[in-house]
Amino acid sequence: MSRTTARSTTHLTRRLVQLYAGLTLYGASSALLVRAELGLEPWGVLHQGLAELTGISIGVVSIIVGAIVLLLWIPMRQRPGLGTVSNVFVVGLAMDGTLALVGEVDGLGARIPVMVLGIVLNGVATGLYIAARFGPGPRDGLMTGLNRVTGRSIRLVRTAIEVAVVVTGFLLGGSLGAGTVLYALAIGPLAQLFLRVFQLPAPATTTTGPSAPALPTSTTTTAAATPAPPAGPAPVATPPSGQAILPQ
Repeated sequence: MSRTTARSTTHLTRRLVQLYAGLTLYGASSALLVRAELGLEPWGVLHQGLAELTGISIGVVSIIVGAIVLLLWIPMRQRPGLGTVSNVFVVGLAMDGTLALVGEVDGLGARIPVMVLGIVLNGVATGLYIAARFGPGPRDGLMTGLNRVTGRSIRLVRTAIEVAVVVTGFLLGGSLGAGTVLYALAIGPLAQLFLRVFQLPAPATTTTGPSAPALPTSTTTTAAATPAPPAGPAPVATPPSGQAILPQ
C-alpha cells in the first residue's frame, strides 16, 4: 500500500509541476511575441487590441477575456478542471511579469529570433500543460463545447472562432503579421511533438504491499495451475501464470 501511495503522490506532483510550468511558460512565450512586434497568436491579437482600446495591461485583459469565455461554458454544460481555472489567471500574470522583465527589442535582426523563440516555447508550454491532464483551457473548452452543441466539426468551429478573434483584434489595433502566420503553421506540429515528450506514464493501480507474497509451490497447486498437455498435436504456448496475474 505504501508503494502505491508514494507512486500516486509522485505522479500527482509531477502533473501539478507540468501544469503550472506550462501555463507560466505559455504566458512568457506570448509576451515574447509581443516584444517581437511581428504579429501575435490569434487570441493575442484580440487581447492586444482590447488593451490598446481600454488602456489595461494585456495580461489583465487576457484574464478578463478568459473569465468571460469560461462563463460561456455554463449554457453548454462544460465542466472546468483545475487546469481550466488556473489557465485564466496564471497565463495573464506570467505575461505581464515577463513584459515587465523583458524590455523593447530593437532591430529586425533581434526581433525575428525573439519571435521564433516565442513560438517554440509556446509549443513546449502547450505540451506541458495539456499532458498534465487537468482540463482544457477556457478557449479550448469553448471550441469543444460549440462542437458538441452545434454538431459542427472541430476544424470548422476552431477556424470560425479564430478568424472572428483575429479580425476583431486587428480592427481594435492588435498586431497581425508574419508571426501570426508562422504561429498558425507551426503550433500544431510543435504541440504534437511536445505532447509526446511530456506524456505522463499511467498511474500505478496495483495495491500490493512492500513485497508480493510468494506463489504456492506445492505439488498439488503446481499441477492444478499447469496441467499436463493432452496427447496429440502440441498445444499453443501460454504465458506463465505470474505474467498473467501481475502487470508488466
